[in-house]
Amino acid sequence: MERRGRASLKEIQVKVFDNDLEKAMRILKKKIQNDGLFKRLKLKKNYEKPCEHKRRKQREALRRRRITASRYR
Repeated sequence: MERRGRASLKEIQVKVFDNDLEKAMRILKKKIQNDGLFKRLKLKKNYEKPCEHKRRKQREALRRRRITASRYR
């Protein structure tokens, strides 16, 4: 059972074809970026004050609302 507020751990897999490791690394990096792992690690690196956390969450919500509003115009 997944708890609220916890990030779910996904299994990220990349298949390597013809020993092309560079291409596999690019694909892996893109998947990690899309998953938001880099962003979570960056946020966990330093302490974030509760007021900064609240402001960041509001900015992210506003950004998501703008994106969805622009899609339905």
